Amino acid sequence: MNRDALLQALAQKPDVTVLIVGGGINGLGVLRELALQGVDALLIDKGDFCSGASAAPSRMIHGGLRYLENGEFRLVRESLRERNLLLQNAPHYVHPLPTTVPIYNWFSGLLPAALRFLGLEQPPVNRGALLVKIGLTLYDLFAGSQRILPRHRFRSRAESLQAHPNLNGDIVCTATYYDAWIAYPERLGLELALDAAAIHPQAHALNYVSLIDGSGEYVTLRDELSGQTVQVRPQMVVNAGGAWIDSVNQALNQPTSFIGGTKGSHLIINHPDLLAALGDEMLFYENADGRICIMFPLLGKVLAGSTDIRIDDPEAAICEADEIAYILESIRQVLPAIDVQPADVVYHFCGVRPLPRMQTATTGQISRDHHCDVIEPTGERTFPVYNLIGGKWTTFRAFAEQVTDTLLQRLGRTRNQTTDSLPIGGGKGYPNNNTARQDWLNRRHAQTGLPTDRLETLLQRYGARAEAVAAFLTAAPDEPLVEHPGYSRREIAFLVTHEQVHHLDDLVLRRTTLALQGELTAALLLELGQITAAALGWSDDQTQSDIERTSQILAKRHGVHLPHTERVP
Repeated sequence: MNRDALLQALAQKPDVTVLIVGGGINGLGVLRELALQGVDALLIDKGDFCSGASAAPSRMIHGGLRYLENGEFRLVRESLRERNLLLQNAPHYVHPLPTTVPIYNWFSGLLPAALRFLGLEQPPVNRGALLVKIGLTLYDLFAGSQRILPRHRFRSRAESLQAHPNLNGDIVCTATYYDAWIAYPERLGLELALDAAAIHPQAHALNYVSLIDGSGEYVTLRDELSGQTVQVRPQMVVNAGGAWIDSVNQALNQPTSFIGGTKGSHLIINHPDLLAALGDEMLFYENADGRICIMFPLLGKVLAGSTDIRIDDPEAAICEADEIAYILESIRQVLPAIDVQPADVVYHFCGVRPLPRMQTATTGQISRDHHCDVIEPTGERTFPVYNLIGGKWTTFRAFAEQVTDTLLQRLGRTRNQTTDSLPIGGGKGYPNNNTARQDWLNRRHAQTGLPTDRLETLLQRYGARAEAVAAFLTAAPDEPLVEHPGYSRREIAFLVTHEQVHHLDDLVLRRTTLALQGELTAALLLELGQITAAALGWSDDQTQSDIERTSQILAKRHGVHLPHTERVP
C-alpha cells in the first residue's frame, strides 16, 4: 500500500492496535517484532527513518567494554550476545573489527576503578595494563559459549610499535580484542521496516508523519509532506522518540522528564597516511581527559570520535568547532607523527544519546542500559504509553523483544516467533564464504548480464537484496551517473521508488553514503535531483527547492559546503 492510500485508509478506518512514534532503530525493531506476532502496527516518524541518533552512531557493534567500569555487567553480557547475533543475522552489513588499546603504564587506575564500581563518583583516570587485562578477561568471559570472535591478547611495546610504527612511543604495551562494525546502519534500520511489511500486511511504517496531539481515544497525526491531518485510535502507543521522548509526551498532553541526553560528535577524515596507519584495526584509546575515543577505517576513510556533552534540546545538536578540535587533538596524542588538520575532515555528524535523566559527576557514568517506562491511561487518555528509554544500536533487537513481550502480555497474546536467529533484510540468503559468494555472482551474471564487479558492488551495498536491485537495473536501459560512475541512474531510481525517499537528503545521507564518504558535489546533487524528480513527478521548482534544502542541511549539520550548487536547467 502506497503512502497516499495508507493515509486514506487510516482516515476511513482509524483503529490501530499499536502506534509506534519514532522511526529510529528501537522503534523499527519493535515494528518487526510485532509484525512477526501478527499484531497490526503503525510506525511514524516526523523525519526520515533513522535520521536522529540512529543516524549518528559510532558505527561500532560492541559489547561495551567501558560499561564494565560502571558495573553494568548485565548490559555487557546482553550486548555481547546481540553483537554475535548481528554478525550472524546481518552479515552483509556487520563485520568483525580487531580493536587495539594503547596502554601507557602498568598499574594505574585500579583504586579509582574499584571506587567507581562501588558506586562512588570518581573522575576519569589513566587505565593501566592490569586494569585493562581485568576488563578484557571479563569481556571474554561474558561472551561465554557464544564466542565467535577471537579472545584478546597483549603485545609488548616492541611488537606493538612493529605492528603500528606511528603509535605514541610512550606506550608500555597494547591489548587487542575483537568487536564489530556496521557499514550501513541507516539501511539496516530501513530493512527492518521492509521486513515488517513483507511479514504482515498490517504492519506499516511512514516517514515524515508527526504526532501533534493526543487525547481521549484519538491521536492526531500530520503528514509533513502534504500538511493533511488524520486521526487514529490506538489501543496503545509506543514512544520510541529517542531524545524527543519528552516532546512526544508533551504532544500527548502528558508532560514527562525522562531524557537527559548527551550529544556525541564524530568526524570522517580523508587522510591516506592515517588510514594506512590503522590497517584493518580500530584504535580504542584515552584522550588526555580520560574519555575513551575511537578511530577506525570506514569505507576508504577514517571515522574518529567522539564527544559526550550534556544537551537539553536535541534539535540544537550539531558538531561544533571545539569538538572537531578535541577529536583531532586526541588523534595527535595517540599518533603524534601523523598530521591531521581540519581541512582533512570531509564530513561530520552529531546525535543525541537518549539517556535517562541522571545526576552524575561525568557523562560517562550515565547508564547506557535500556528500560521501558509505562504511563497508564488517565481520564483524559484511554491508551497506555510505553516509553523506550536508553538503549543503543547493538542491543536494539533485545530491547524490542522485551518491549514486545510486555505489549503481548497486555494484549493477552503469546509470542509466535523469536528473532534471535532471524536474518535481517539483505542478510537472508547472503553468501557467507568465498565459494558461495562466487557462485552467487556467477548465477546473477548469467541471469542479468551485469559484470561481476558491478554485481560485487551491489552485493556490498544491499546484501542479498542486490538480486532485486540487479533485476530492476536490467529491466530497462541504464547508464552510469555522469558525476559518479559507481552508481547508475536506475540504481538511484530503485532507491527512490522502493525505499520511501521523499527528499534528496534521504538519498545522499541515509540510502547511500555519498555524503559521508566526501563524494558529493554540486553537480552530483543536481544529477541526483533530476533523477529523483523524474521518479517522483517533481516540478523544476520543487527540484530546485529540495536541492537548496539538502545543501543547507549538509552545510549546517555535516560541514559539507557546496557553494556553487547548480540550478535546475
